[in-house]
Amino acid sequence: MSGPRVHYIRHGETAWSLSGQHTGRTDLALTPHGADRARQLASRLKDIDFSAVLTSPRLRARQTCDLAGQGAKARIEPDLAEWDYGDYEGLLSADIRRARPDWNILRDGCPNGETPAQVLARADQLITRIRTLQGNVALFSHGQFGQVFVARWIGWPMIAGQHFIIDPASLGILGCKSGAADIPAILLWNSV
Repeated sequence: MSGPRVHYIRHGETAWSLSGQHTGRTDLALTPHGADRARQLASRLKDIDFSAVLTSPRLRARQTCDLAGQGAKARIEPDLAEWDYGDYEGLLSADIRRARPDWNILRDGCPNGETPAQVLARADQLITRIRTLQGNVALFSHGQFGQVFVARWIGWPMIAGQHFIIDPASLGILGCKSGAADIPAILLWNSV
């Protein structure tokens, strides 16, 4: 294998992911169901030798990492944090669209939060660093940041990320096309 094989894991369910509220910097714990699903990830990850395990600084991602059996190896990676929703923190998309009917976070960002350019820069600099690694790499992160990450991994514009659904406590694997180390690929996505 040339280059890393990235295991992208979205955190388990929280009260706000269940209700559909945008959760950026609010530090919520996993629900009991979210914790159970995170524990189920442990059996999928236990036999993988990870050269690096990185986690968002947010509690929900760190808890998922711990419950999935990877906490002892993990280090905090600030670039894996979820989008800062600013004034939209805690709101539902339907609430936001009442005032801005055509709002799309990947295009428009959030007032008093992060812009698309800021999130794009975080994703791109993280990808640049990860591509220097070898072996299996685990990333414990979030839904909307993950949409940007996967789009950029395969070289697409960040707006294309809206087409990649990421369920709580799901696993995606990114790498390169077999026999073509210069062609980034999605090897598995949104597997629960």
